[in-house]
Amino acid sequence: MELQPAYLLHRQAWRETSALADILTLRDGRIRAVARGVMRPGSRTRHRLQPFTPLHLTWQGEGELKTLRAIESQGPGAMLAGEGLICGLYANELMTRLLPLSLPADTLFAFYAALLEALPFPERRGGALRRFEITLLEALDSEPVFLDDQDRPLEREGRYLYNPSLKRFYPAPPDGPAFEARALGWLARGDWDSPGLAGTARVLTRQALAPLLGSRALRSRELMNELIRRRRTGVH
Repeated sequence: MELQPAYLLHRQAWRETSALADILTLRDGRIRAVARGVMRPGSRTRHRLQPFTPLHLTWQGEGELKTLRAIESQGPGAMLAGEGLICGLYANELMTRLLPLSLPADTLFAFYAALLEALPFPERRGGALRRFEITLLEALDSEPVFLDDQDRPLEREGRYLYNPSLKRFYPAPPDGPAFEARALGWLARGDWDSPGLAGTARVLTRQALAPLLGSRALRSRELMNELIRRRRTGVH
C-alpha cells in the first residue's frame, strides 16, 4: 500500500503501549486504526502522530479497525493556541463523531487543510470554519437547501426559520429571531466569508449540525465557553 496523506483527529491510549486513533485520510475518508507501540517511551513515531500535523500513512486490515504500518511527518503542524486551538479541536471532534468510517471525503480533506492554515489568523478563522462545516454537511447529505418547505425560491423580503429535517426554510412569525432572506441568498451563492454574514452563517450551520450531534455536548464547545468566561471575568 502506498503512503496516503492524512491527519490525526483523535488519539487515546490502547492497552499498554499502543494507541487507538481516528484519522482523516485523503482517499479513504475517516479510518480507525491501532498504532502499536506508539506510546512506548522512546518511540520514534510518538512525536509524529500528533493532531494538526500533515502525515503520510500506510495501514493494513480488512475490518473496521486497521493497523498502522508507516507513519511519516510531512512538515510542521499548525501553530494553534487559544481560540484557534479550540476551533481545531472542534473540527476534529465533529469529524470523529459524525463522519462515517471509509466515506470518501477528499473535498472535506482539502477544506480541513485550508482550515488549519487559516486558524492562526483571527480575521480568517470564522469564514474558513463555516466553509469546513458546510463541506462536512454536504458530505453527510445534510447541507441547507435554500428553498422554502414547498421547494419554492425564498421571497426576497421574507424572514425564515430553518427546518433541519427537511433541509429547507419556512416563514417565520412576525416577531422573534429569524433568518433574513437577503442574507440567505448571499450564503446560497457561496459567500460564507463575508464578515457581514458571520452571525447568520454561524447560527445556520449550528442548527444544521444539531440533529446530527444529538444531545451529547461537544467538549470543544464547552472549552470555548470556558475561555470566553475566563476572559470576561479576567481569570487566567
